[in-house]
Amino acid sequence: MGMMKEFKDFAMKGNVVDLAVGVIIGAAFGKIVSSLVDDVITPLILKPALEAANLTRLEDFTVLGTVKIGLFISAVLNFIIIAFVLFLLIKGINRMKKKEEAAPAAPPAPSTSEKLLMEIRDELKKKG
Repeated sequence: MGMMKEFKDFAMKGNVVDLAVGVIIGAAFGKIVSSLVDDVITPLILKPALEAANLTRLEDFTVLGTVKIGLFISAVLNFIIIAFVLFLLIKGINRMKKKEEAAPAAPPAPSTSEKLLMEIRDELKKKG
């Protein structure tokens, strides 16, 4: 039973659960980006190029009849969009961290010996 407990402790660590959630969200986000490229960008922006090549889908664009350059272009567009969104996300997180770090900490209260020395200093100023 020791091995099962050890596995449960490992699987329930915060980092493992966070990673699993990140992978699931990443997969869903990948589908959204693929749909954006296939259903929005390709018809709107690449349609003139596809029509010039007598094609209806980007995936049908081939070179020498076998090299599927259209699939490669689609994958590159997916990567660029995902990389840009991640860049914006990281930039926002870093901006929030800088705001947290920028808040100055309150100076520590003087110790009892420092308070006593300040009182002595003030008394000497009054006399002198």
